[in-house]
Amino acid sequence: MLELIKDFVKKLNCSSNAAGIVNILGEIFSPYNIGLASIYIYDETTSSLRDFAKSWIYIDEFLAKEKSKKIYEIFSRLTFDNFINEQNVLYYPVFNGNKVIGILEITGEISERLIEFMNLISIPLSLKIQNIILSEKMQKIVDFHDSMKNIAKIIETQYEINYIVPIIGEMIDKFVSGHLVYVFLCLDNSTECRLVWPGACNDNKIYEMIKCLNNNSEYILTPDKKIGIFPLISENKLLGCIVTKSTDNVLGEKEIEYLEQLTNQAATTINRANVYAEILQHATLDALTGLYNRHQLEERIKQEIAGAKRQNRHLCAIMTDIDFFKTVNDTYGHTAGDLVLKTVANVIKSELREYDTAGRYGGEEFVILLPATTGKEALMVAERLRKSVENKKIDISKINPDTDKKSVKVTLSLGVYEYQENDNENDIIKKADLALYKAKETGRNKVVDYIQR
Repeated sequence: MLELIKDFVKKLNCSSNAAGIVNILGEIFSPYNIGLASIYIYDETTSSLRDFAKSWIYIDEFLAKEKSKKIYEIFSRLTFDNFINEQNVLYYPVFNGNKVIGILEITGEISERLIEFMNLISIPLSLKIQNIILSEKMQKIVDFHDSMKNIAKIIETQYEINYIVPIIGEMIDKFVSGHLVYVFLCLDNSTECRLVWPGACNDNKIYEMIKCLNNNSEYILTPDKKIGIFPLISENKLLGCIVTKSTDNVLGEKEIEYLEQLTNQAATTINRANVYAEILQHATLDALTGLYNRHQLEERIKQEIAGAKRQNRHLCAIMTDIDFFKTVNDTYGHTAGDLVLKTVANVIKSELREYDTAGRYGGEEFVILLPATTGKEALMVAERLRKSVENKKIDISKINPDTDKKSVKVTLSLGVYEYQENDNENDIIKKADLALYKAKETGRNKVVDYIQR
C-alpha cells in the first residue's frame, strides 16, 4: 500500500492539468477493477457541477438526467471528512479546508483496500485539484490583463476600424468560452447598431435586445444568462455593442466583469478610430460633394499611375465639367448651385465601381480615374454618366421657394484619355482636360476622346 501511495503522489506531482489527474486515477485504480473515475467540481458562480476533465462542461450537458440529479443529491450530503458508498459506487469529497468543493466518483468493485487507499490519498488529491483550479484562474487573469494591454496598444498604434474590430472580437472570445461573440457598431453617425464581425448573426432575439440600447445603457442579460449585450459607450455616445451567445454555458460573474472591462476599453479604442476617420475624411474629402479633394485626388493619380506601370495594366481618366454652371448660380443662387454640385457628385459615385476614384478638381470640374479600364470602356462609362446627369431632375423648390421653377436640369461635357507608357504624371489630367475643352468647344453635352481630336 505504501509503495502504491508513493507512486500515486509522485505521478500526481508531475500532473499539470485536470485530464492528467483523471488519467493517473485510472492507472492507479486498474488493480482494483475500477471501471470509471470521474471528478466533478462545484462552480459557485453558476451554482452548477462541472466535469473537471472536460474543460469544465456542465454535467447536465452530457449525463443522463437521473444520474445528474443523483450526483447533485450526493454532493449536498457529502462532508469533508466522510465519503458515501451507494450501489457499488464510491463518492469521495474534494475539499478545500472544511468546505466540499467537488466529488470524486468511483465505479466498480468497492473493496476495503480501495477505501483505505482513498482515505490516505484524499488530502493530496484535493490539494492538487485546488492548485490546478487556482492556477487556471490566475492564468486567466494574466491572459485578461495581457489582452487589456494589447487593446491599449491598439489604441496607440491603430486607427482603422476594419483592422481593430476582428482583433477585439478574438480577444473577447478568449474569456467567454463556449460562447459566440458578435460585434455591432453604429456606423456613419447612425443610432442603429449593425453587425460588423463576424459575417452573420441569425438570432432575432439579439437584434430585438440591441434595439433597447442607448447611451445610458448597462449590460443586458437574458433570464437564462446565455445571451449578454454589452454596450460600447464612449464620451456619452453609443458606438455599438459586444454580444455573447451560448446554447449551453451561462455567463458567470467573473466573465461579466471581464466583459465590462473589455468593452469599456474597446469603446475607447473604437471612438478614437472614429475620430481619426472623421479627421482623415475632412482632410481628404471635399466638404460639399463628399468626393476626394484636389490634393487627395493628385495623390491618388500618382498611386494609380504607379500601379498601372507596375502591373502593366490600363488606366483611364475622365475630366468633366457642368455645362453653363455659372448660369445656374446667377439665375437660382449659389445654394441651388451647391445642390447641383452635390447631385452631380452623387450621380458620379453611383455610376462607378468601388475601386474607381472620383474627385472635385475645382469649381464645377470633376476628375474620374478608372483603373484596369481601356479607352473604349472609359468612353462607355463617360457616355453612361452623361446620360444619367442629363436625365436627372434636381428639385430646387425647397432651397429657392421664391422661384416659379421647381426643378432644373444640367448637362456634362466630358473628356477621356487613356494613360500611355511614356506619359508623365501630369499628362493623364492634361490630355483629359484637352479632350474636355474640345467637347465644350464643339457643342457641350458630349464625350470626346483625346485620341480622336
